[in-house]
Amino acid sequence: MSDSSQHQTESLARYWTLCDDGRVQCDLCFRHCKLKDGQRGVCFVRQAHNQQLILTTYGRSTGFCVDPIEKKPLSHFYPGSAVLSFGTAGCNLKCKFCQNWDISTANDIELRSVKASPETIARTAAKLKCRSVAFTYNDPIVFIEYAIDVARACHERGIKTVAVTSGEINPEPRREFFGHIDAANVDLKAFTERFYTKLCGGNLKSVLDTLIYLKRETSVWLELTTLLIPGENDTEEEIEAMTKWVVAELGAEVPMHFTAFHPDWKMLDIPPTPPHTLTLAREIALRNGVRYVYTGNVHDPSGAATFCHKCGAVLIGRDWHRVTDWNLTPDSRCRQCGAECAGCFDSTPGDWNGHCQPVRLDDFV
Repeated sequence: MSDSSQHQTESLARYWTLCDDGRVQCDLCFRHCKLKDGQRGVCFVRQAHNQQLILTTYGRSTGFCVDPIEKKPLSHFYPGSAVLSFGTAGCNLKCKFCQNWDISTANDIELRSVKASPETIARTAAKLKCRSVAFTYNDPIVFIEYAIDVARACHERGIKTVAVTSGEINPEPRREFFGHIDAANVDLKAFTERFYTKLCGGNLKSVLDTLIYLKRETSVWLELTTLLIPGENDTEEEIEAMTKWVVAELGAEVPMHFTAFHPDWKMLDIPPTPPHTLTLAREIALRNGVRYVYTGNVHDPSGAATFCHKCGAVLIGRDWHRVTDWNLTPDSRCRQCGAECAGCFDSTPGDWNGHCQPVRLDDFV
């Protein structure tokens, strides 16, 4: 089947219900958008058409880049390796601090996108010697059908898949989506419903349910990221509650990343996160039993390093996104004390240089 005919066939979306009044209800996430013919959901990319639901961005990406896996951020998933990153237009959240707002809120899909079939993406990743492909920049949940087809093509070539997501997805599609994912970084944006409602238009409970599902019912490697925004989600009390919940419900071995906010989109009046806020959050998490805690969006070699949870030795040193030191045995243990380090590791680190390299898929067709 040609790429164009495949695009036409696969543009029909899954997870929807035809209502008695003729509207189409999207059942992908907590919003359950009910759409008249021609209307689009909050995500903009799922649209009612002839009493069906279609995905308008199938086979269309807003761009590709080879990144270090540490940029996702994932610190325990094949460190030092290259990942081919891409996304599409649209998102089911409306975060006022979104740092990819020009992509997530794009409403001109044809203008902002290039065509890319699942096979082309997998073939490009293989030619570029990428260990994995990441669905990122916007939330892959809104292009679930496209992401799953890309994942299938990647797995046929032995390439891993990574989802960078908010976790706002309903149980049935959640099972299918994460059944094709090898690693996920989930944005735990805050630990209050107030934050999710006020700043994201989201639902904290839905995210927590996804995290529990991932940890207890799948083999997906899981890491968490929280962007700390001054005055919104950075109190010691909230970080205490969040990190205690993570240890109790997900386990001590789930890595947490606390990253610095920089003014963007609709929150240009909020100052950047002070470095000491990230350091304090890391200390609180470690004190509450989280074994692996990282700081991000700042130059902090100590906050980027992986330490042995037993003896404190540096297992993986990093300078920004570049691996500088490697003290794991081939079976992922500390060379000093023998304690196991949780994660997915090769016997040696990848050799990607830590830089980001934009990619034109036309060069690999």
